[in-house]
Amino acid sequence: MTFAGLPIQDIVRAPIFLVLYLVLLLLAKWFKGLAISYKINQQLSESGNLAIGLAMSGYYLATALILVGALYGPSHGLLQDLLAVGGYSLAGIVLLNLSRWFNDWAILRKFDDTHQLIARRNVGVGAVHFGAYVATGLVIAGSVSGEGGGIVSMLVFFVLGQLSLLAFSLIYERLSPYSIHKTLVDSNVASGVAFAGHLIALAIIIMNASAGDFVNWPADLMAFFAADLIAFVFLPILRLIMDRMVIPGRSLGREIRDNGNLAAALLEATTAICFAGVTAMLI
Repeated sequence: MTFAGLPIQDIVRAPIFLVLYLVLLLLAKWFKGLAISYKINQQLSESGNLAIGLAMSGYYLATALILVGALYGPSHGLLQDLLAVGGYSLAGIVLLNLSRWFNDWAILRKFDDTHQLIARRNVGVGAVHFGAYVATGLVIAGSVSGEGGGIVSMLVFFVLGQLSLLAFSLIYERLSPYSIHKTLVDSNVASGVAFAGHLIALAIIIMNASAGDFVNWPADLMAFFAADLIAFVFLPILRLIMDRMVIPGRSLGREIRDNGNLAAALLEATTAICFAGVTAMLI
């Protein structure tokens, strides 16, 4: 079913899929509540915790991205489409919650994420969670789009996507003029925003490689690893170039490290995402 298969003038299909999305949103919140040790409603309403608000925003956005990815493809009838889209979206929600564990254990491995989000209301850590959720949602959305592959393809590309995020995070920190973990513990929001932008940029590139109809494992895996290589090489190069070009005479990295310059972080994140979008269209 293509996007054209769900026109707004279709008074039957569009409302049904909108209701499906609302149901999935409620299920996503329920699954999230099972996976965490704190109360989401309390943190958002009573505490006004911006860090949790950012993390949850990324989680909900990722849920929508997975649904959109599942919608992409030829239609096989309303009932079968509902079952397929709902099933893949539900599986994607489960994988999103698994990705949070991986993010805590591997990517942000040097501190307790929950403590930072709840006790310290660390917005920088919340921003990284936002980026990690959106990045994971993009990769899953690519893997469930089109025909063929099925749940096995979804699981394989999810695992490869998580490993790619980990590998890229190690490269990113290695080339940074500061320690990501240290700046985040120091409540440097800018460092979290910049890092989140690069995670999303990486996912845009590799999503493009996994999107569309499943061909065969050698071809699809080769495309994925080729996209990984392009992202691993060119995103750090772009970062080094833009570090000096965006603000002449100033280093974006040092602005982020020394001054917690959120404007510099937004510029770094935006240029990475824009580059990724252009690159995804070209490869």
